[in-house]
Amino acid sequence: MCVCVTFIAIVDGAITTVALPSIARTFHLTTAALDGVVVVYPVCLAMAIPASAWLVERFGAKRVLLTALGAFLGSSLLCGAAADLAQLVAFRAVQGLSAGLLFPAASSLLYSTFNSWEQVRISRYMIVPQQMAPAVAPVLGGLLVDHLSWRWVFYVNLPLGVPAVVFGAVFLAEHRGHRPGRFDLTGLLLSAAALGSVMFGVCEGPNRGWSSPAVVTALVLGAVLLTAAVLFELRIAEPLLRLRLFADRLFRDTNLINLVGLVPILGAMYLGPLFLQQGQGRSALESGTSTFPEAFGVLLTVQIVGVLYSRVGPRIIIGCGLAMVSGVLLLFATCDQDTGLWTFRTYMFLLGVGMGGVFMPTTVASLATVTRKDLAQASTLNTVVRQTGGAFAPAAVTTALVLSTPTAAAADPPITAYQHAYLALAALAAATSLFAFTLPDGPARAAARGTTAAGGTARPKRRHEEAH
Repeated sequence: MCVCVTFIAIVDGAITTVALPSIARTFHLTTAALDGVVVVYPVCLAMAIPASAWLVERFGAKRVLLTALGAFLGSSLLCGAAADLAQLVAFRAVQGLSAGLLFPAASSLLYSTFNSWEQVRISRYMIVPQQMAPAVAPVLGGLLVDHLSWRWVFYVNLPLGVPAVVFGAVFLAEHRGHRPGRFDLTGLLLSAAALGSVMFGVCEGPNRGWSSPAVVTALVLGAVLLTAAVLFELRIAEPLLRLRLFADRLFRDTNLINLVGLVPILGAMYLGPLFLQQGQGRSALESGTSTFPEAFGVLLTVQIVGVLYSRVGPRIIIGCGLAMVSGVLLLFATCDQDTGLWTFRTYMFLLGVGMGGVFMPTTVASLATVTRKDLAQASTLNTVVRQTGGAFAPAAVTTALVLSTPTAAAADPPITAYQHAYLALAALAAATSLFAFTLPDGPARAAARGTTAAGGTARPKRRHEEAH
């Protein structure tokens, strides 16, 4: 169930870009005029995330997950049937709000069902949709747009999503944490507005320019609101976002690694197609088949990491994974106009090998010291961090390209601009790798072995019937 939900939500977030030219022709608009169709999704997703933990604790993970998935599928159907741009943007916003509840609810259900050593094993399967979905989305989107219609980019969610709703309603057992306190409306308004403003500024910065009034206003307003939200949430007894969880060093450090480390990783995934299609002038098909090997590298490493996690701990795995990412990015920085596709594919595979040592260990380790009653809150905070890091990645890449491109060639960055962008990403990955080697992972190793940090035996949490 969680695999299916993750796959659907990630594909939907990535597939729409492929359909923009076709949508523009249908509505007699320019592709640039459709910017809202793309931006509204991450903005609304970020705004919905803060309320997810309270909803899970109040109504149960199963109910929130199925309701959010139902709303997501319904809005997908409406997006496909949209008669004009205003309707499409509105229904796309509902999709984003629904997705903002899907990710934390699915994570909460999954990690409350299994203990740490079981989570390591399950993460081998959860990584499949997380890696396959971004690779499959452009190819699937192209096929649907070329052979059917752009509307099928949204309709495609239904054949997989409807059976998932039925399956979940029948087989998922309910799980609910402790009874939450009074709903923190002020915290919701402050955090949702802050995250929405920051996400809008980060997403639009590369397109409109970082000095444009709209972007500057959004970022400044987001920073002010975020500061106010943090101060308010730390002062009340029952906050919507339990920011006090960041007082735990393992939880705080793993989330910091996720926030910063995702920028070079996802930045490389964003930069690769740009280099191939714009820098080398290759086709979209050549680009898709050349970036796809990354997924195989991740899947290979995750199987090995699952075996090594309890033995060596996440600190060494994450540090080495990021160090390898940095090294491979340096190889990418040597690519030029004459670099062959198979060389690029080899580098992408190696990048995936390094990435596989980062994703799963950071997620599992971040929850190793979190109590059961705080799992929904911890999953929500993890999602906020990952979404923010994911938004910073393309913004960082685009900014690096712009700074390395002469003004006269702004529309066509030279090969050196791509090389400089790869170097910047490599430096960031190297810095994050050094920080990862300081991770205090003793409790994470103990939890993975089924023991306490003091050497006792941890009581396993087995609720397998909830994980169907």
